[in-house]
Amino acid sequence: MKNSKVFGTLFAVIVLSIFAGNAFGQLDVPRRTTAITYPLDEQVIVQFRGTTRFPRMKGEARMRRTSRNGTEIELSVSKMPRPFELGAGYATYVLWAVSPDGQVDNLGEIKRRGFFEFDSKISVTTPLQTFALIITAEPHFLVRRPSQEIMLENLSPYSASGKTIATMAAVQYFGNSSDYFRDARTPEIAELDYSKTPSTLLQAKQAVALARFAGAERDAPDELKEAETLLNSADAAWKAGRDDEAIDIAARRAVSEAVKAENTALVRKDAREKRNEKARSDAETRRAENRFTEAQNQIADLKQQLQDETRQRELSERDVTTYSTQIRELRAENGRLREELGRTKVEADNAKAKIEAIETAQRQVEEQKAREQKIGSLEASQSAFMQSLRRFGSVSKSERGIVVTLPETYWSATRASSFAPAADAKLGPLGELLANNPDYKVVIESHTDDKGTPEELSALTEERARLVANRLVGFGVADARIEAKGLGATLPVAPNTTNMNRAKNRRINLILVPNI
Repeated sequence: MKNSKVFGTLFAVIVLSIFAGNAFGQLDVPRRTTAITYPLDEQVIVQFRGTTRFPRMKGEARMRRTSRNGTEIELSVSKMPRPFELGAGYATYVLWAVSPDGQVDNLGEIKRRGFFEFDSKISVTTPLQTFALIITAEPHFLVRRPSQEIMLENLSPYSASGKTIATMAAVQYFGNSSDYFRDARTPEIAELDYSKTPSTLLQAKQAVALARFAGAERDAPDELKEAETLLNSADAAWKAGRDDEAIDIAARRAVSEAVKAENTALVRKDAREKRNEKARSDAETRRAENRFTEAQNQIADLKQQLQDETRQRELSERDVTTYSTQIRELRAENGRLREELGRTKVEADNAKAKIEAIETAQRQVEEQKAREQKIGSLEASQSAFMQSLRRFGSVSKSERGIVVTLPETYWSATRASSFAPAADAKLGPLGELLANNPDYKVVIESHTDDKGTPEELSALTEERARLVANRLVGFGVADARIEAKGLGATLPVAPNTTNMNRAKNRRINLILVPNI
């Protein structure tokens, strides 16, 4: 098909490796997958093919890009093998969207159904318009980059109406080799019969194992302990034959906590290495200070020698004729020593100033690196974070930060300051999501229409903002991160001339400001 645009050339998903140690191992093979540009409001059908390891696998997706929700994907897959058949490091499948410029989006988990080859479905949405789709085997559903175990990839598309669908330059990558558990020190899942163990429980065990391997036992022991507690609870519930949904919820919480422990361990390890570097720098500074002290001691010795010479000269004054020449020479030497003493003092002051300048520059470099790393981390995770926020309301981005607009349905009535019965079902997950992203300050701004006096509208919006803040604190968001404001009807987004416009003006905006 004719390409509509060329964005980039080469996207390498992961470095080359060989899946060693089991019967499924094979060399890396280069792969190419077509990136598709989905037209607005046009149903597009995309077939999938299995890669060389499992050629019997197949799938079909029905795609539609809408102006409101992005690109909607309904994917059906069949003849999927159980993930652990690829090796003990894999417990589930994940669907990925890959743009030609290298952006990778975890669209969600394809859950296992049955004990053997299984069929499954997934319905998701991505904000991307031009992208390729691949399915990979992963250790758990919260991974942030795809493994090289590529199971399915999309083929060229066709539309139900017969309209030509534009495609882009192929996304190139290497697939069919594992990049997990290649280090012999890394533990595998501690289970023998994978087929009987729930998928989410396998994922939780794998996530905890990866957290340990990242150094969480040393650098994030509290987070790791919480993940292990949740894992043990889920495992005990499964062995006791309890409800599958409760087991699934507990296991997924364990995965989330284990990922948190892994990330925390990596951050703290990096901080420790920086502290070690500073310690080495401090040791060098101390050595310079010791050299300065030695110079001062030498100056003191010279002063003492000068005093001794002066005493000798006082004794020699009784014989002016004999020692007059010697006295003049000693006085001249005394003047020279004073000059040298002055120069030594100036040099010592200069050395001290240089040391202070070096320390100041080091602190500035460390602070700048910390800010740059934090900014990079926030930008890398911002797309996925905004996607997670869309289920609670409309999401946009402004110069202030990420803006989440909560609809009027969160309240029991138009002028009420009490929540609707179903509000907690969304505020709870929203609070948990915000609590798990502590690098954002939450500014709550409540607005309404102009029906009423300014005093009444201000009191209503202030009360609503306060209630939302209290509820988020109750769901785990730190109170120090929240700022609540009631703005009455002072900032309408539409003229208050129709019921529809008034409904738009009745809103709660959560502005998530990066705390940098």
